[in-house]
Amino acid sequence: MTSHAPARSVHHPTAEDEVVGICQDLLRIDTSNYGDGRGPGERAAAEYVMGALTEVGLEPELFESAPGRANVVVRLPGADAARPALVLHGHLDVVPAAAEDWSVDPFAGEERDGLLWGRGAVDMKDMDAMILSVVRQMAREGRRPARDVVVAMFADEEAGGRFGAGWAVEHRPELFEGATEAISEVGGFSVDVGGHRTYLLQTAEKGIGWLRLVAEGRAGHGSQVNTENAVTELAAAVARIGTYSWPQQLTPTVRALLDGVAELTGLPFDPEDEDGVGRLVDALGPAARFVGATVRNTANPTQLAAGYKANVIPGRAEAVLDTRFLPGHEDEARATLERLAGEHVRLEDIHRDVALEAPFGGDLVDAMVAALHQEDPEATVLPYMLSGGTDNKSLSRLGITGYGFAPLRLPGSLDFSAMFHGVDERVPVDALRFGTRVLDRLLETC
Repeated sequence: MTSHAPARSVHHPTAEDEVVGICQDLLRIDTSNYGDGRGPGERAAAEYVMGALTEVGLEPELFESAPGRANVVVRLPGADAARPALVLHGHLDVVPAAAEDWSVDPFAGEERDGLLWGRGAVDMKDMDAMILSVVRQMAREGRRPARDVVVAMFADEEAGGRFGAGWAVEHRPELFEGATEAISEVGGFSVDVGGHRTYLLQTAEKGIGWLRLVAEGRAGHGSQVNTENAVTELAAAVARIGTYSWPQQLTPTVRALLDGVAELTGLPFDPEDEDGVGRLVDALGPAARFVGATVRNTANPTQLAAGYKANVIPGRAEAVLDTRFLPGHEDEARATLERLAGEHVRLEDIHRDVALEAPFGGDLVDAMVAALHQEDPEATVLPYMLSGGTDNKSLSRLGITGYGFAPLRLPGSLDFSAMFHGVDERVPVDALRFGTRVLDRLLETC
């Protein structure tokens, strides 16, 4: 008589089991993007993503837009292939970090005091790790998302996406065939508003206009009288633009957010009362940094260049502006900048990208809100506008509507907005695990 041992069940790690380790692995790959061609590129991180996806039986594609500038895309077949596809995307590059300014090695992926520290911990290797861990779990379990999902990990987001999402949209649009909506970074995180945990779902982005101011005058000896001094003309233009008080203009997204804040705090909301709007913005705590820049256009001088010797008046002087314009207000902002620059200073485009505004409603938004409430039933969810930009700008050229939804339940004491591009960037490990649960629910229901 032959005896047989009982079959052993195979334990597969869950997304919650894996997400912290995947995030650490990604943080330890230096993908610094200096925006000028320097940096290691994203190839090593892209190869890591390829390995994580192929290990569970998926067939992703890695492609480069330039040597080392690597992107990865894979399509997950959905339960209902007739529905439009969803793009779930992240970026693999990070802004540089000066190690001497940090409390830890910015590329060590150190876990300390219940947080993961490192460049990219919130922008946005945390979301990359959540995406990878959830997709791996679904693949191992043989589960399909509710509809086709195009998972993309892009290069170069931190420099405008020319080698990443922008390149893919221009050269590989077939990868996104049938997609109408997208989800990415800088939304879905919690803040405390009047004692209520509130998740900010990103439904809008300001537009980007990086501009060069150019003044040309008469070169000459520094000891002579010169009424056509390019430096003087440029300095005056920079001062006018840098000190200009832009008028308050509230878009539908910002109005909806402030309405919600007023309801949670009991503060009055009068769109014409700038001081009252300021009090509502301040009620968002650290998130006020994000929101405060979305009630008006902005233009900040960031660079200056002129001359080569103390006693030589240069014939040309230049400055760079970082301008961010509200949806629907680009032409108005440009006209204001040209007026402030004056007749002797011209504006040249360096980089421009669109402003976006999507409705806070519809099936996808309802599914995101429901997924959050499954994990945090008493929470409030409000829309907000991002003062920066994401790769959703590039995808919008294909008619894809993008949202920011990297779900994180955060302690009220964490100054989350300061983590973006900041020193000692870090994210709570519990928030990563929370995010995987929310994201898993979302993919099954959206």
